[in-house]
Amino acid sequence: MQQSVVAQVFADEWPKIVATLVREVRDIDLAEDAAQQAFTEAAASWGPTNTPSRPGAWLLTTARRRAVDVIRRNATLRAKLGDAVDLDSAIDGDANRIGGESEPGDPEPNQLLDDQLALIFGCCHPALNREAQIAITLRSVCGLSTRQIAAAFLISEATMAKRLVRAKDKIRAAAIPFTVPPRDRLTERLDAVLAVIYLIYTAGHSANDGAVLIRGNLCDEARWLASLVADLLPDQSEAWGLSALINLTDARREARTDEAGQLVLLADQDRSKWDGTLIEAGRYRLNHADGLDQPGPYQIQAAIASTHAIASSEETTQWETIVAMYDHLAIWEPTPVVALNRAAAISKAYGPAAGLEALDKLAFESADELDDYRYYHAARADMLFRLSRRSEAADSYRRALDLTTNESERRFLSKRLAEC
Repeated sequence: MQQSVVAQVFADEWPKIVATLVREVRDIDLAEDAAQQAFTEAAASWGPTNTPSRPGAWLLTTARRRAVDVIRRNATLRAKLGDAVDLDSAIDGDANRIGGESEPGDPEPNQLLDDQLALIFGCCHPALNREAQIAITLRSVCGLSTRQIAAAFLISEATMAKRLVRAKDKIRAAAIPFTVPPRDRLTERLDAVLAVIYLIYTAGHSANDGAVLIRGNLCDEARWLASLVADLLPDQSEAWGLSALINLTDARREARTDEAGQLVLLADQDRSKWDGTLIEAGRYRLNHADGLDQPGPYQIQAAIASTHAIASSEETTQWETIVAMYDHLAIWEPTPVVALNRAAAISKAYGPAAGLEALDKLAFESADELDDYRYYHAARADMLFRLSRRSEAADSYRRALDLTTNESERRFLSKRLAEC
């Protein structure tokens, strides 16, 4: 089978197979290893004339068999032989013949949804710290290798491997269940799931370190995760709000850098490069969220992104509306970052002097939190530059440069500093 086809099957089937196996063997390591072996066998044996008509069923059967083999072979897991017998029954009792292989029928749709939700909620269990939640989610739900996760977060593969081992040890020691929380606790746990997905997207959207501004693999995984959670929970408005936000923001990905990898600000982006399909998907998901009449911060941010998406240029953008949206967002999230974005919008709606006034007020209230935040100094420099206060703008650009380690952003700021 062509490598691209195998990759597509992997993307489609990995989370389903791992989620099903986690429920059956109650061991996330064993589930991942068995799934990986199944995909390895598929890559080696499938071809144009012997590819199963239902690859997901073939992979699940193979993964189950590998899990049974491990349980039987490993003396330390003999206590789980009852599970092995159950798995044998599942394989033999629900089998049919496809391409010469015995395969189970497809899992019941409701069971598959429950399994996938259980895997996501288990990976984001509050007993795990946020770092562990992100690493486990990328590995178990998204199927990223340890090397890929390490590269995304700019640490060594060995360091990431240790993090994953510690997280899985914590799961075993704390007996963290891979189950969907009860309805009365769903919102509490859903908040953690959505926060992890948004952090994954943020890490890809604006890399703090390294030579590139955007790590597209993380953006792709976060967008997929957000869509999956929203589709699995159609009555949860903030899940749909986050999915809308990521789609609408990621639609601008190709326009955010030039051919040399140089940062391009929103005002200067070639909007013909914006992904119309993602914009349409984002606006559809935002409309669905709005229809549930359960407002929240992700929906508001998605509405801001949607306002940008429908504008033909910066000049035609409804900046006054965006300022009002930030006023509303500040009620939900009264943070310096929200206030900083509001000040930037004010500078577009009412001029740089008004924006600088809002920024100075913010600095007075949150100096300790903003002094080491590079985007605060960059925003202040931009407003000062537009007011022709070049010397002060240069000072702010220098401070932003001191705080910036991403090479793409450093080149952009250095160019702006030279213009001062």
